[in-house]
This record gives sequence, structure tokens and C-alpha cells, in this order.
Amino acid sequence: MSMKILFSTSPAFGHFIPLLPLARALRAQGDTVAVLSAEILRPAVEPEGFTFLAAGVPMDVALAESIRRTGHSAADDPEPEGVAGLFAGALLDFAADEALRVAAEFAPDLIVNEFTDFVGPLVAESLGVPSVTMTFGPLLPSIYTDAMTRTVASRYTDRGLTPPATTPSGRLLLDVCPPQFQFEGATPPIESVLLRPEAHRVPGLSVSPTGPSHRSRVLVTFGTVFTEVDVLQPILTALADVDVDLLVTLGLFAKPEQFDVNPERVEFTPFVPLAQLLDGVAAVVSHGGAGTTLGTLSRGVPMVIVPQGADQFLQADRIVASGAGLALPVGAAEPAAVADALRRVLAEESFAAKAREVQAGIAAMPSPEEIAAHLRTIVRP
Repeated sequence: MSMKILFSTSPAFGHFIPLLPLARALRAQGDTVAVLSAEILRPAVEPEGFTFLAAGVPMDVALAESIRRTGHSAADDPEPEGVAGLFAGALLDFAADEALRVAAEFAPDLIVNEFTDFVGPLVAESLGVPSVTMTFGPLLPSIYTDAMTRTVASRYTDRGLTPPATTPSGRLLLDVCPPQFQFEGATPPIESVLLRPEAHRVPGLSVSPTGPSHRSRVLVTFGTVFTEVDVLQPILTALADVDVDLLVTLGLFAKPEQFDVNPERVEFTPFVPLAQLLDGVAAVVSHGGAGTTLGTLSRGVPMVIVPQGADQFLQADRIVASGAGLALPVGAAEPAAVADALRRVLAEESFAAKAREVQAGIAAMPSPEEIAAHLRTIVRP
């Protein structure tokens, strides 16, 4: 018998994309899938053919309110109270009432929320339906999850609901982080199962390869948000001294003409799913977004992580600990140091070997199709 599954996500592309493989797998098994988020995410959801349920405000609006309340920016100054104030506070406050209304109309059998989304669990508690939480990277340290649990509690009690005792909450945690990349000793407070992460792809989309070159090819991608010219230009200038060809993603806003580069060595591409960019790449230089990092490692490609903010410091820590790459200081990396790190990653075989070890660990994790089938036992044991 088919189910109605509601995915709930913070209004950010990088939070929605990791949900896609599981959502696609559930739909392929005959289930009806809807996605709950702020209106700004509709253009990313509807091309997938999922029902879109709008509730809440764009991330920048909620971030401004969270900064006003806590004095901390979860984007630039990810202190626990600021992170909790954004995800378990402002985003939930703006979305809750409308989310409860539209979700009740959809009447889901199961709610799947990404780790930093607190709208889905509140809706699940209100409607009396089971929920599961899905990670998109290594587990957050308890100093963050404890702050989130404290912050969200009043949002439940104000509605006469029982607040969650832990973060994450729900029946099950779907953990996309391979054991080789997880923090040592990290143990979620609820039952968990592994779920294989995938590099983002769009079925049927192909990217025309560039011409042959005797140089190694390196992908430079700072995601969809952290692609300001004043961040990328100094890095690209420094990388010009490395004997490689660069493929550079532009995110959502930057344009090729804004950069001063050698066009024979640097190719720009607008937003293209990561899976379509990794073929033939020797290394990736990235901001360290969780989806980008795990997607890259799923292909066994070593990395240089140049974190800019948000949770990127977590991936920076783990890429070094795993041996699959190098990382620079958060928001303060000298461009020349980025170039030196890339030279090392390309020259020392150990980085690629460790990346392949993580790749093997990812390949051994249960597939989205297997987890989609397992979720039926939660709804109808």
C-alpha cells in the first residue's frame, strides 16, 4: 500500500538537495511525496514533480531575526545560541502556523525532516504521525544540539504539545555520514541507520566535456551561496600558479565577466549538479558544504576545504582527520596557502588513497531504495 510522505526542510538549497535521493526512491516505490519549506524553495522542488507546500520565510529574513534576538549570526559566527536561535527558533516561529495548516490538509503518513529543520517534528507531534530525521553531514556536537533542544521547547509547550527530549528526535535517524568521516565516539540519542549519500545529480542531464589537456583538472566549487567574487578571485589568482586546469562553479549569482583569469586555464560553469562535474577531476577545492564534501568523497576525490562559515568547520575538521584532504582556517585562509594545499593533495598519493577508502565506506552503506523500503516498517510495523 502506498504512503504519503512529507519532507520538511529549512529554506536552503543545500539542505534540500541531500533529501532528494530518498524522496526519489520513495516516489519510485509508489508513494506520494510532498516537500514543506518556504516559498523561495519552490523552483528547486517543483521540477522534481513533488507537491510543494509553502510555509515560512526565506533564510535571510529568519537569519536577520535570529541575529536581532541572539546577537549571533549562524552563517558567519556559528555559536550554539545563534545556530539554535535560527533553526529551532526564528525559522520555526515564522513557519509553524501555516505549516500546521497545509500539512494537516496533506495528511502525511510519515514526516522526514533534515537535521536542522524543526518544523517537521513539530508538525508530526501535532498530527500524531511518526517522523524521522536525516543528517546531511557529521553529527553536530552536543553543545549545539543541547541548545537546539532548549530553544525549541517553548514552541511545543505554547501549543500544548510535549517538547522533544533530544535533538535529533523522532523514531529514527537516517545518518548519511560514513563511519570513516564521523566524529570519534559520536552517538545519536535515538536509533539510527546509515543511508548512503550521493553527489547531486539530475537524471538525463549531461555536461559536455572540455577538450583534452595534459594538466590535471581541479574543480573549484563554493556551493550556491558562498561564491562572492571577493572570496573567489584571490583564490583563483593563487591557483593560477599551480599547473592545473580549473573548472569553477558560479553558484547562483556570480558571472564569468566579474573575474580576471586566464580563459585557457579556467572554465566557468553556472550551477550544475555536482555529480555531473566530478568526472575526470583530480581534486576539489571547496568551501566544505556537507553535501559537496560527501558527494565528492562518494567519488573518491580528495579535497582542499576553505571554510567560509556555517557548519563548514565540521567538514574541514573531518577531511583532515580522515586523511582525504587538507583544510584551511575558517574564513581566514591566505590564497597562497590554498595553492600550497592543492599542490600537496595532488602530489601526495596518500590523500587520494584515503579518499578512496571513504568512497568504499560510502558504497557499503544502505541505498536510498533500501531505506525507503525500511521506512514502511515505521509507518506500518
